[in-house]
Amino acid sequence: MKYQIIGKNITVTEAINDAIVKKLSKMDKYFKDDDTVDCRAVVRSYKNGAKVEVTIFTPDTTFRAEVKDQDLYNAIDECIDKLQGQMRKLKTQLLKRFEHEGLGKAIVYEALESEEEAEDNEVVRTKNLELKPITLDEAITEMEAIDHDFYIYLDTDDEKISVVYRRKEGGYGLLQADNKVIL
Repeated sequence: MKYQIIGKNITVTEAINDAIVKKLSKMDKYFKDDDTVDCRAVVRSYKNGAKVEVTIFTPDTTFRAEVKDQDLYNAIDECIDKLQGQMRKLKTQLLKRFEHEGLGKAIVYEALESEEEAEDNEVVRTKNLELKPITLDEAITEMEAIDHDFYIYLDTDDEKISVVYRRKEGGYGLLQADNKVIL
């Protein structure tokens, strides 16, 4: 795994760097040896604590976790635990879904990353997505894997551009475009 550790409002010391790399290296068991895996960790310091964001980019999927805590090292531990939970959950879901097909079916999507707060009506980032046809269940799995509140995809059942989102009251919501995409 290739590591990029960035400090915002904090200098990334050798101790911080070593703690992050040591924790993340335990996750190598989730990846194939020939996979190119990049990891970006952003460590932020605030007056009342710290925030750690870790994004792991693999050829098949992207995992992301973000944790705020009073103690930086606790935030690192919690963030890694969160990522491991996401990976275990995805692995279990894939084993259930593709037990007769094997795990060769790749899940590909773009990681939607958090950006710094912007002023009203200011576009701070534009992202182009290639929407691969997937089912609603696969979209929910991918949304959960990146720990976001929504996911945009092309629905295989009705060929509509769709957005699945996590509802505050629990459960999921689905938005679909009325016009179909012609492939």
